[in-house]
Amino acid sequence: MPASIWERVLANDLQVPPDQPLDELTTELTIMLGSADPQRRDATAFRVLAAWIGRGVYDDLLIGLGDGMVTGLTIGLGETGTDSVFRRSWSARVLAGCLERNLEIGVVTPDKVLEWGDRLTGWFVREADLRGTVEGKGWAHAIAHGADAIGSLARSPGLGLNELTVLLDVFADRVLAPTEQHLVHGEPDRLALSTMAILRRDVVPIGVLDPWVRRIGAGAGRPDETATDFNAQAFLRSLHLQLTLGRRHPGVRADLVLALVDTLRGLDAASFE
Repeated sequence: MPASIWERVLANDLQVPPDQPLDELTTELTIMLGSADPQRRDATAFRVLAAWIGRGVYDDLLIGLGDGMVTGLTIGLGETGTDSVFRRSWSARVLAGCLERNLEIGVVTPDKVLEWGDRLTGWFVREADLRGTVEGKGWAHAIAHGADAIGSLARSPGLGLNELTVLLDVFADRVLAPTEQHLVHGEPDRLALSTMAILRRDVVPIGVLDPWVRRIGAGAGRPDETATDFNAQAFLRSLHLQLTLGRRHPGVRADLVLALVDTLRGLDAASFE
């Protein structure tokens, strides 16, 4: 599409151009999600898609749009340091919007939501490019965007105890994965916030959560040893903060806080008297 079309969309309160086919516009926006130019990617493609999803433009096409986003998760998967991360990461961000919209209108079948969830979590644990920002190209943020999408997935009513437990294990696998990349661009907070979405379903009991916390603690040493140690501890600390300061508490809050405190003290006993 000529750049002037998107300039017109941005200037016209993100209205859908009546003289352009929606499928062609969507194809162009999807390609732009992978752009290394943050103006095309963040400020145009994502902004427009998010607005159109929220306004119901895609209500009859939501399944197709979501399918396109999960396909985007596979492009260049396994690469690090390349621009392909933008398409994967921002596809996850748009998929989160599709899942959130479906909570309102319910047009996506539970089986399709589970299919998206399988594709999403499969990508999330395999994503190798953990950069937060890229100089001159803006936010990559695959871990943060993936966490957001999994949080939206967790709110889907078709997910029960088994599926929500899998999501928790996916987060544990992610923060315990060997890496040299410290997650210092808010990713632990986004992971913790999405974990709260799982906990607020009040489906997963403390009998599942306690060993889950201890598994993460067992895989983390002191935060100054390796990036993995740092990431795992940062996640546990962020989750503890969410549980103690958050305004919407899950039923397991008291017991889970005790498990987190016990684990965090064990990890850095010298810091506590």
